[in-house]
Amino acid sequence: MPKPNSIKAFLQQPISIAPLVFLRVLFGGVMLASIIRFVANGWIESQYIQPDFFFKYYGFEWVTAPGEWGIYALFAFMGGSAIFIMLGFLYRYAALAFFLAFTYVELIDVSNYLNHYYFISIMALLLVFVPANRNFSLDVLINPKSKRSHIPRWIILIFQVQLGIVYFYAGLAKLNYDWLINAEPMRIWLPAKSDMFLIGPLFKELWVAYFFSWAGAIYDLSIVFFLSFSRTRPFAYLSVLFFHLMTAALFQIGMFPYIMILLTLIFFPPAFHERILARVKAIFKINTEEFIQPRLWQISTLKLNILGVLLIGHFAFQLLFPFRFALYPGNLFWTEEGYRFSWRVMLMEKAGTCFFYVTNPETGKSTEVEPNEYLSKNQEKMMATQPDMILQFAHYLKDIYREKGIENPEVRVKSYVRLNGNGSRLFIDPEVNLATIQDGFRHKNWILPFTNPQNFTAQKQ
Repeated sequence: MPKPNSIKAFLQQPISIAPLVFLRVLFGGVMLASIIRFVANGWIESQYIQPDFFFKYYGFEWVTAPGEWGIYALFAFMGGSAIFIMLGFLYRYAALAFFLAFTYVELIDVSNYLNHYYFISIMALLLVFVPANRNFSLDVLINPKSKRSHIPRWIILIFQVQLGIVYFYAGLAKLNYDWLINAEPMRIWLPAKSDMFLIGPLFKELWVAYFFSWAGAIYDLSIVFFLSFSRTRPFAYLSVLFFHLMTAALFQIGMFPYIMILLTLIFFPPAFHERILARVKAIFKINTEEFIQPRLWQISTLKLNILGVLLIGHFAFQLLFPFRFALYPGNLFWTEEGYRFSWRVMLMEKAGTCFFYVTNPETGKSTEVEPNEYLSKNQEKMMATQPDMILQFAHYLKDIYREKGIENPEVRVKSYVRLNGNGSRLFIDPEVNLATIQDGFRHKNWILPFTNPQNFTAQKQ
């Protein structure tokens, strides 16, 4: 194959469709497994049925929990869509349906936010726009004329670039004082795993915490580059296996390690995917007509230009949005302003406790409210360290006490938070009536500074 002489020619260069087909099958399969696991663990009931209150994303307050039967139907719909994606049946509709259903479920409650849920939504959206059903699919079995053997190279690149952003930005986020110099939070987390078979005692050693911290940062920053070159790819993928299986064994991060282990196979050459697909066809005795001449998937220039603009916009957003934290003052890990949707994965150990007080301004009488009367354990844990969730809960209490007859209840909170081994500090200004504060993208000046000496004074009081 001649080498392209321009970026445009490189992006348009025909390559086998096999890596894209392989990605479609793996994505559908691992999503189906994730949904089954979620249902089997009873998480639908604990996360979406039992709570009476849900924390909303700013701007998405209209997303509500659909009730018991509705949420089960939504998960059944997601599972069916995942099966259709895997089989390549009604593929475009299935990919769009999965993206919409999955994203809707994740928008129901902020306390369920995970980086890998965000990643799954993005991957599902990208799959909507690519012809992953044009080979090895039921769609092709139904309509053989739609079969294609090759696609432009840019289709594979968009998934590689998306994975590259996830890894590289996760690495950039680790380049901070606590992670590199203090080995936090590894020096807190690893000793708790000292009972692990064979290697557990090592986790009590401080140098191991430093090794995990530095190795993790180097891995995230470099793995995509090593996966991109044939000479280093086998060793790089071995490190992918080791890294993600080790994190799966040490930390409760769900399906994320297995998703990354499978999806990083997109960096392997087409011949690798073609061999595996050929073996699958042989096992299931699938006879498919192969083309003598490559048949390339193409779209009109207008559609290609529109898709190009959308993809440029998407990746510009992916590159810039994680840096929005620079617009806010203070310690990012403390305020968490600009923290979500920026590929900051397991960077800190943060825990807190909240005491809410509702005051009737007419009588001056205050009532202490226990959050666990209204929130699940997970919701209470997540809220205790995230200011926007504390504000939402304060407004929820305002509405409840209005219904109880207090016209303009005042809601204040005493919140104490520990961050990366530092002592517990007062988190939110206890003098501020949160019932009068509106959420938004502006800096929340009612968050007390992490290093404010008054913080320690208030804590002692």
